[in-house]
Amino acid sequence: QVQLVESGGGLVQPGGSLRLSCAASGFTFRWYPMSWYRQAPGKERELVAAITSDGGVTNYADSVKGRFTISRDNAKNTVYLRMNTLKPEDTAVYYCKAERVDYWGRGTQVTVSS
Repeated sequence: QVQLVESGGGLVQPGGSLRLSCAASGFTFRWYPMSWYRQAPGKERELVAAITSDGGVTNYADSVKGRFTISRDNAKNTVYLRMNTLKPEDTAVYYCKAERVDYWGRGTQVTVSS
């Protein structure tokens, strides 16, 4: 049974940091590129960051470049999203996705507010 389980979300003040984790099971995690997406209320889901299967190449949305870092540990079947200097506009539900096979997690809420 394929599972992607996100964790690490929560309420944080502007300028703060969070690290999201996405634990994968039920498929060969190391074979697939992974991505983080987010969806804010009333907006479409958007790609935030992506990483190749070996972790060698990463890409980011312009809105998070320099603030967010995607990484993965293939030995732990986990992908991470380190988020620094958070802004209120980063508030959204964050989802991880295994690319090419279209597996999605259920999401974790991130709220940036004072």
